[in-house]
This record gives sequence, C-alpha cells and structure tokens, in this order.
Amino acid sequence: MMASIAPLLHPACSSPEPSQRRPNAAVRYHHKPWIDKSCVLLFFVLVCLLSGASATRLAAPIPTETLEVDLRIPVLEQGSWVTLSPQEHELRRLGKRHTFDPPPVTTTYKISALTITEASTTTTIPASPLPSPLDSSLSTNFSSKNGHSPCPTFINSFLTDPIFKQCYPFSLLLQGSRSFFEAEKSLVSITEVLDATCAANSTFCSLYLNDLAKNLTKPSTCGPDYQLGNSVVVQAYMSMIAYQPLYSASCLRDQDTNSYCYANAVTNLTTPANVYFYFLPLNISLPGSSIPTCNGCLERTMAIFQAASANRKLPIASTYVSAAKQVNTICGPGFVNDTLPNPITTSAGIFSPVPSYWLLIALLTASAVNWFG
Repeated sequence: MMASIAPLLHPACSSPEPSQRRPNAAVRYHHKPWIDKSCVLLFFVLVCLLSGASATRLAAPIPTETLEVDLRIPVLEQGSWVTLSPQEHELRRLGKRHTFDPPPVTTTYKISALTITEASTTTTIPASPLPSPLDSSLSTNFSSKNGHSPCPTFINSFLTDPIFKQCYPFSLLLQGSRSFFEAEKSLVSITEVLDATCAANSTFCSLYLNDLAKNLTKPSTCGPDYQLGNSVVVQAYMSMIAYQPLYSASCLRDQDTNSYCYANAVTNLTTPANVYFYFLPLNISLPGSSIPTCNGCLERTMAIFQAASANRKLPIASTYVSAAKQVNTICGPGFVNDTLPNPITTSAGIFSPVPSYWLLIALLTASAVNWFG
C-alpha cells in the first residue's frame, strides 16, 4: 500500500533516481533521512482520512426485512367475510358505530291507549259504597219445615227491594251491620251515611217499615223464628217499628257546628256515652255507668224519644224513663222530661194524635149542641 501511495506524494517526498543523486565527496557512517518531515505529516493525514471512510462504510446499517402481523379480525357480514380492526370489532360488538357512519333514523309512532275490559257472562250489580243492613247476621240458624226455611228468603227479598233501599233505614244499620261499624270510625264516612238515610221520605218509609214488620212476624215468613227469639229476626223487627224516632234523632244537627249530633257522638272517643242513647228505641237500656255530655243534642234527642214513648207499643216506652232519670241526675233536675206522655196507640204501632172513635164522638156532640142550641 505504501508503494501505491508513494507516487502520489509530493515530488520532494519521492526518492531520487540513482542517476540523479548527487555524489558525495566522502561517505559518512550516518546520513540524512531521505523522507522529509512534511511528507510524513501529509502521509499521516491521508491515512486518517482513508481510515474514517472505511469506518463509515463499515458502520452503515444493514438492511433488514420487517415482519408485519395482521391483527384484523375476520367477520362474516351479509354473506361475505370482512376484516375489522380490533377496535372496530369491539365497537361493533358493543353495538356502537363509527363516527363517520350515518346517524340512525328514528321513527316515532303514536299509539292510542286502549282500555281492555274483560267480558263477563253474568250481570253483576256494583256494590254500594254505603253500609248495608244485616250484612253480618244471616249466618244464624233458622227454623225449617220439611227441609225448607222461608225466613232467610224473606229477609233477602226485602233487603234487595228497591223501596227498602230507597228508605235506607238508620235503625237497621245500628245492629248487625259490620260495614256500618266501619263507617262510624270516620266523621266523613258516617256523615255520608246520615246524608243518605235522612234524604228518605220518613212518612212514607214509616208506613212501609211498619207493614214490613207485620209481614216479618207472619207464620209463613219469620214468625216461628220470632217466637223462638231468633236474634236476627227480633232485632230486625225492633228496628222496623223504631224507624220513625230513630230517623228523627239521627237527623238532628248540632246548632253550633251544623254537624250531625250522632256523628259527633260516635266519633267522640273520650265521651262515648252519648251514643248509647240511640239504642233506647231498640229496647236496649242505658248502662248505669254512662256519664253523657249534657249538651243541646242530648236534650233534643231525649225530647224526641219522650214524644215517641206515647205509643206504648214501641220499645222506647219501656226504656225511656230510667234513662231520663239518669240524665237528670248528671245534668241537673229538669234537664229532660223524665215522665211518659199520655198514651196514644194504634193497631199498627204508628203515631196518631187522637183515636178515631173519640173524634167521631166529639163531632156528634158538637152537632147535637148546635142542633138543640
């Protein structure tokens, strides 16, 4: 390599030809180097340059092949296979779409609401919201003849009678009505009951229920059970003949609040004794421990019962006096009249101011006086 580089050096750095050498006069043991220092320095520079170029060629990166792995997932879509990226596959799996997909079209339908009523093959009468008389007492045993008991049939017949429903007697609600007992727990509900029973024509209903009481005690209906003291029959009979006084008493209103006196009494849990007076017309005596509230409602209620006791056939005639004396003991002497009025009775048990035959005699006497006068 040195031999190849030498010709390229400066002429001064080359060895002279033998013919061109200058003859020396004397040969010395030591002679001057034939290569100049500048030539050495230049040679060193060239060697460094050539070494750097070789090193650069050796350090160049060796070209390699890149192995690309296809991570796309094949998916069968509409009969053909398509490849999806893992992200796209995950989005579709979750039911999402790309942002460049067209937005879904939403169609809104208005559906009319329909009320479906189940067809019924039987005709049913809707239950009345008002309490029903004798709704918990018809399970009592009744007498029967030849395997037939006419009394329950008769009771059911008048309970479903439209005339009886129109009268809606308060007297038959006091005993043997579970629904009436529930209605008494609320001032609103008991007021609704009293509004309904007080809307009846008391004159007509009094005649109707007195006639119904006669039919109840006939041998062909509930007469045998009445004679045996059947509680349902006896209570029904007492309630029918006590319709008029209990109608008048239950429809009284408090003069200060205009609410029903009975409604106030039955909802007053601190003084329940005032309720007991409404059972006097049903042949139920006043408990001896009763301490009533001495108010206007009690005074007017007792006045109604005192007038009704003129009919000695009514149960009130046998329960009024002891109750009135007890009231006067608590409320003061003379608070109520504790004596019975003059007796006035009729065969039907309905109030009549004067017997008809006394009226006939009075008319004949007046006529005779005018004739002979």
